[in-house]
Amino acid sequence: MMQRRPEQLDYVLVPLGLAVMVAYHAWLLHRIRRRPATTVIGINAINRRIWVRHIMEEPSGKHAVLAVQTMRNSIMASTVLASVAITLSSLVAALMASGVAHGVLSGQGQGRGQLVVGAGGEAALSVKFFAILVCFLLAFLLNVQSIRYYSHTGLLVNVPLHAHRLRRPGLAVDYVTAALNRASYFWSLGVRAFYFSCPVFLWLFGPIPMFAACLAMVCALYSLDVYTEWDKLEEEDDLNGGCHTTICHE
Repeated sequence: MMQRRPEQLDYVLVPLGLAVMVAYHAWLLHRIRRRPATTVIGINAINRRIWVRHIMEEPSGKHAVLAVQTMRNSIMASTVLASVAITLSSLVAALMASGVAHGVLSGQGQGRGQLVVGAGGEAALSVKFFAILVCFLLAFLLNVQSIRYYSHTGLLVNVPLHAHRLRRPGLAVDYVTAALNRASYFWSLGVRAFYFSCPVFLWLFGPIPMFAACLAMVCALYSLDVYTEWDKLEEEDDLNGGCHTTICHE
């Protein structure tokens, strides 16, 4: 009988785990585009537009301080994530250069079978560390883009609508809302890059923990991304003639 190589598990479970993650996010993107009111990302985008219009339509400008504080908090959150991402990237790069982790996890040492199941040679470990490094670098770049758009939004949201004399005020609201949504989308993608680094990190210990982590991650993300109560309330309002149930009874 032909002996199975340990790398065969990597060839099967790792692409399968990645396919599960990609398929879930493709489904989530389709749901956001088709039924945004059933996803947390879509509901937040709707409320951001309401918030921008509320800030910009205030003629006295008394909400300007609230807008600046909100943008500052968002920028601080993105800055923290970007700092953590670049720090972890430097740490992973240092581990790759020193070769300490390679000596612990490589297949040349004794007892490798008890520690790692799957490919564990120098080339395989280099690929795994490089994948982790890519995740953290993507998280850093995405959060930097988030800071960029939050900074733009902090200025644009305080421009009064009556100052837009040559264009319709609605266009200004749409533009500011688009900038704010882009900032939030980049921030969400940066956070998901951190999430995705967890299964990739567990890949160091073999494809089985990596595949199990992908399945657990999809289940956890589904519970965080999907919210159907908002859509149910809209359907109830439509059935009741556009008013809330308690108000209609009264």
